[in-house]
Amino acid sequence: MTFGRRLELARRIRELDRKLEYLQAGEDVRSRVDAAIVSSEIDRIYLEWGLEGISGLTIDGTPATPDAVIEHGPEALAREILEAIRRECFLSEEERKN
Repeated sequence: MTFGRRLELARRIRELDRKLEYLQAGEDVRSRVDAAIVSSEIDRIYLEWGLEGISGLTIDGTPATPDAVIEHGPEALAREILEAIRRECFLSEEERKN
């Protein structure tokens, strides 16, 4: 992955990440719900940014594009793809220790 692509992603999620951190500090139900929404918005950005498509897979008869995975695909598939994208973008906690 190029430095430019990583920078593009960081710019796209920077403000949402700050908002998420603020909301997670709140103790009321509304803050927790808003934090979950912002977290999902960040996940969507990762999926749209990191997934071009899945060769050989269709969802409801259409190619598995990022939008198709997000809007119509099973949540487990979206989560699996999201974790793969995050692993590719960032070092794990264990890798940072080494």
